[in-house]
Amino acid sequence: MRPPARPRVAGTARPRPAGQGSAQQEDQGREATGSTARGARAQETAERAPGPDRPRRASSTGAPAEGYPAERPAPQRRSAQGRAAERPAQAPARPGRSETGGPGTSRTETGRAAPSGARDGVVSDQLADRLAERTAMARYRVWRRIGWTAFTLAAVAGLVWAAFFSSLLALDPEQVRVSGEGTTVDAGQVRDAVTDQAGVPLPRIDTVGLREEILAMNAVKDVRISRVWPDGLAVHLTSREPVAAVPQPGDVYALMDAEGVRVGTADDVPEDLPSIVVSLADGEAGARAMDAALAVLGALPPKLGSDIRTVSAATQDDVRTTLSDGRVIRWGSGAQVELKTRVAQTLLEAEPSATTIDVSAPALPVTSE
Repeated sequence: MRPPARPRVAGTARPRPAGQGSAQQEDQGREATGSTARGARAQETAERAPGPDRPRRASSTGAPAEGYPAERPAPQRRSAQGRAAERPAQAPARPGRSETGGPGTSRTETGRAAPSGARDGVVSDQLADRLAERTAMARYRVWRRIGWTAFTLAAVAGLVWAAFFSSLLALDPEQVRVSGEGTTVDAGQVRDAVTDQAGVPLPRIDTVGLREEILAMNAVKDVRISRVWPDGLAVHLTSREPVAAVPQPGDVYALMDAEGVRVGTADDVPEDLPSIVVSLADGEAGARAMDAALAVLGALPPKLGSDIRTVSAATQDDVRTTLSDGRVIRWGSGAQVELKTRVAQTLLEAEPSATTIDVSAPALPVTSE
């Protein structure tokens, strides 16, 4: 039977096992100044310890004596240095590889994960390399753009010089071609005007000014100038051809085209041209009669026009022509000349014995012998 427990006297402490007092005293001394709860817990431990009148009996082997309960050893408090010493030594981490196996992390000496930027400057070197590469590419693009720009400007300058200032495209007088001069235009005069531009590059030749100069020449109705690369010019003329000879004072004849423009002068009436007899007493009326007669002659087909010998016009509404065989055609005014011409040609073939054919009213022609 277990004897009753003796009352414990306050202020006495139960002796502790060997090896635990120093660690407990060190922890209590470090924590007593800062924690009230820790001091209360120390006081409670002291009250539970047996008094001096009840010494603890121990056997020679260090076990508690019979009749006394076995004491539970108090847990030991380990300092941070002790915990670190008990840990097994860790192998140093390989550079560029994290011990945890996760990407972008590494472990320091204490075992905590460190950011990837701390890997011996590897990331910093990569960023510097990328920045240098981008700078080099940007510099390369700038120089390439400058080079292409300089090359383009040089090529354009070379082409401009070759086209406008060199003799590569200069006009060669032997390569000038003149056509369409007819029977009234002086082709030599036209050629001389064009060859004055010899040695000038074709792009610099003023074709507009040259055209105005040729149009001012006699009997030139129109002109078209075109460049023939690399060193020639083609000049195509439209000449004014005379359709009648008009008597002039001094026993001369003025050669007139269908528009009433004087293209030449002759002492006698040319064999292939009719003469026009117009009363010039009234200047304005005579001019209108002349215009009507020229309009009729200009609209006639070549076959019928070459068979006419004389043209008379008392007024602008009474134009008459006399053929080489003596027959007379009355045209009236210069209106509807094409229709009147078709009717007159039909009647000339249908009634060869008619001496007068009146087509002034083409819908109702009249013939007489």
